[in-house]
Amino acid sequence: MEHGLGQSKQKYLYIPEPHNDFIFAVLAEELGFIGCALVILLFAIFIWRGILIAMKAPDMYGSLIAIGITSLVGIQAIINIAVVTSSIPNTGMPLPFFSYGGTALLILLCSMGILLNISRNSKKI
Repeated sequence: MEHGLGQSKQKYLYIPEPHNDFIFAVLAEELGFIGCALVILLFAIFIWRGILIAMKAPDMYGSLIAIGITSLVGIQAIINIAVVTSSIPNTGMPLPFFSYGGTALLILLCSMGILLNISRNSKKI
């Protein structure tokens, strides 16, 4: 049965913490395979670009910060998707940029600002 955006049935007491830890399951029900593949592709592109930024950073400190921010977001996304697909036990880790929570989003956006600043000051090849 197709539900569409905003019409998920899982978020009504079928899964624990649907707005936080299991947001990917709700996203999968509402957007289907194409939506899930698109979200995973966007995280993969983010990781790839973060690694490129770290490699082109002007100094070792910028490189370490860039790879740290990229690793933080990438590992958090991988763990959340693995939990939702029952590949690993539940850890309570939210999906970056999607899960509910203002403080986590604020810290992620500040981290993205730092990453963009490193990218702006990087070596041009």
